Amino acid sequence: MTPVHFSFTSAFVLGLMGLAFHRTHLLSALLCLEGMMLSLFIALSLWMLQLESTNYSPAPLLLLAFSACEASTGLALLVATARTHGTDRLQSLSLLQC
Repeated sequence: MTPVHFSFTSAFVLGLMGLAFHRTHLLSALLCLEGMMLSLFIALSLWMLQLESTNYSPAPLLLLAFSACEASTGLALLVATARTHGTDRLQSLSLLQC
């Protein structure tokens, strides 16, 4: 494994571990998701450059478009949660409460 591949793999794993273990605020969860998507985008782009194939060239841009949609939806949910509950802490959210 090259150092470049190791760094993007470790960035993805660190984002996944941050998402799994540090679930106190919704904003920190969204930042971990964005870090994971950024590492996936860069790794997919580097993979496309190494293959030198144009067949899969729209794949990184499609991933980036879905990542932007995910970020906007997450921020909209963050604003809605902050307005209704007064905080973005994940412990204050409950499915049993309407």
